[in-house]
Amino acid sequence: MFFGISIHAQSKKWTLEECVNHALENNISIKNSKLDEKLAEISKSDAIGAFLPSANATTSHSWNIGLNQNITTGLLENQTTQFTSAGLNVGVDIYNGLQNQYRLRRANLAKIASQYQLTKMQEDIALNVANSFLQILFNKENLKVQQQQLLNNQKQKERSEQLLQAGIIPRGDLLDIKANVASSEQLVISAENALLISKLSLAQLLQLDSFKDFDIVDQDYEVIQSPLLFESAESIYQKAKETRTELKIAQTNLEVAEKDVSIARGAYQPRLQGFYSFSTRASSIGRVTGVELDPNNPTTVIGLVEGTNQNVLQPNFNPILGNPLPIFRQFDNNKGQNFGVQLTIPIFNGMATRNNVERSKVALERSKIAYEQEELTLERNVYTAFTDVKAALKSYDAALTTLEARQEAFIYAKERFEVGLMNAFDLNQSLVLLTNAQSEVLRTKFDYIFRTKILEFYFGIPIIKKP
Repeated sequence: MFFGISIHAQSKKWTLEECVNHALENNISIKNSKLDEKLAEISKSDAIGAFLPSANATTSHSWNIGLNQNITTGLLENQTTQFTSAGLNVGVDIYNGLQNQYRLRRANLAKIASQYQLTKMQEDIALNVANSFLQILFNKENLKVQQQQLLNNQKQKERSEQLLQAGIIPRGDLLDIKANVASSEQLVISAENALLISKLSLAQLLQLDSFKDFDIVDQDYEVIQSPLLFESAESIYQKAKETRTELKIAQTNLEVAEKDVSIARGAYQPRLQGFYSFSTRASSIGRVTGVELDPNNPTTVIGLVEGTNQNVLQPNFNPILGNPLPIFRQFDNNKGQNFGVQLTIPIFNGMATRNNVERSKVALERSKIAYEQEELTLERNVYTAFTDVKAALKSYDAALTTLEARQEAFIYAKERFEVGLMNAFDLNQSLVLLTNAQSEVLRTKFDYIFRTKILEFYFGIPIIKKP
C-alpha cells in the first residue's frame, strides 16, 4: 500500500492553476509583501491611538539618610526617613492643527497602497509562473519533434543500408546518413536538458523542496485569434487605466504625499492640550512629642519628632496618640489634583517647520512625476503588447505555411534520394529545414499564447480564475 502511495505521489502532475496558487501561497516576495501590509495596519492603529488620551501612573519610594529635607514637612532632619509618593497624569490633544486627522487619512491610504503592492506582486508572480509553465510545454513539444526526427533518421539509415546493398547509392551517402543520426541524438540530448532546466526553474519559482520528480500536465492550447484583436489599442489602454494595479499604486502614493504636506503645514498652527494630574504622598517618621499649635497658623497642629529637634505638621501624625498616622491615612490626607489646558503657539523653531513643509512639497512633486511616468509606461506596454500579439499571430500563420512547404519538399527529396537522383547531403539539408520549420511552428505558437496572456492581463483578465 505504501509503495502504491509513493508511486502516486511521484506521478503527480501540476496544472497551471495549481502552480499559480502554490506560488501565491509560498513565494518569498509575496510573504514579504504580506508583512508590509501588517506594518501598514499597525501604523493605522498608531494613527487611531493619537486621538485617545495619554495616561501614566507614577510611584516612588525613597530612603533619606543623614541630614536631608523631609519632602512632607519641608524641614531638615538628621535621621533616616522613608518617603512614598504616587501620581496619575492624563493628557489629551484638543487641537493640534488637524495633524491627527491627516495622519489617520494617510495611514488609511498607506494601507491601501500596501494592499495594491501585494496584488501587484501576486500578478507578477502569476505571470512569471504562466511563462515558465508554457516554456515547459514548448520544451516538451520540441523534444517530441527531435525524437521523431531521430526516429526518421534511424529509419533512413536502415533504408540507406538497403539502397547501398542494391547499388543505388554510394557508400558516402550512408556515412552522411549515419552522421545525421548522431547529430539528431545530440539534438535530443539538448532538448532533454532544456526541458529539465525549464522544470527546475518553475520548481524553484514555486519554492518546492524537492523538484526531481516535478512535472506538469501535458496541456494542449488551441491557437485561436484573440477577441482583443478586434479591439483598438486605445480602448485596451483605457481599460488598463481602470484596472491595472501599478497605476493604482502610483495614484495612492500621490494621495499619501498630499497628506504629508497637510501634516507638515499643521505644525504652523497652535496646539491646545488638556491635562489632569493626581498625586499623594506619605512618609515614615519617629514618635511625635510636644504637640502644640502652629504659631503661624493656629488651625494647624505641630509636634516635635522624638530624638530630634525637628517639627512635623499634623497631617502626618496623630495629635492625640503622638504616633505617625498609618500610610494609607497619610495618602488620603496628602492627596491633591491639578487640571487645566495648555496652549502652545509656535513662533520660531529654527525654520524646521518651514523646511519640513518644503520637503513634503518636493516629495509631492516627485509623486506627480511618478504617476505621469507610470501612465506613459502603461500606455507604451499596452501598445507594445497589442502589436506583439498581432505580429505573433502572423508569425505563427507564416510558420504553418512554411512547415507545409517543407514537408512537401522533404517528401520529394526523399523520393529522389531513394532512386539515386539526390545525394545524402541535400537530403539532410531538406530534413534540417523541415525540423527547423517544425520547431518554428512550436516557438511561434507558444509565443503567441504567452503574448495573448499579457494582453489579456492588461485588459483585466486574470491568468487563472480566482476561486
